[in-house]
Amino acid sequence: MGIGSWIVFGLLAGLAAHAIVPGKNPGGCSPGCGNIVVTAVIGIVGAVIGGYIGTALGLGDVQGFDLRSFLLAVAGSVTFLVVLKAIRGKDS
Repeated sequence: MGIGSWIVFGLLAGLAAHAIVPGKNPGGCSPGCGNIVVTAVIGIVGAVIGGYIGTALGLGDVQGFDLRSFLLAVAGSVTFLVVLKAIRGKDS
């Protein structure tokens, strides 16, 4: 995938992760370019984490726009958000 595809894929995975993880998350879904960028970065990092975990478990990796890759990216993004919230130590 090209850089543009990773950005779109990351944004979609980040939005899905924000919908799954309760409470206030970094980036949020409110209007603003900064929030969209943070959400996309969370999704891209989540795709990398999901690809790594998927490869380690024998599930494959994130290679393109398909359901398995999307689910791995969302799972990685949720993991990343949970870790970020634990590091921040509060839900605000």
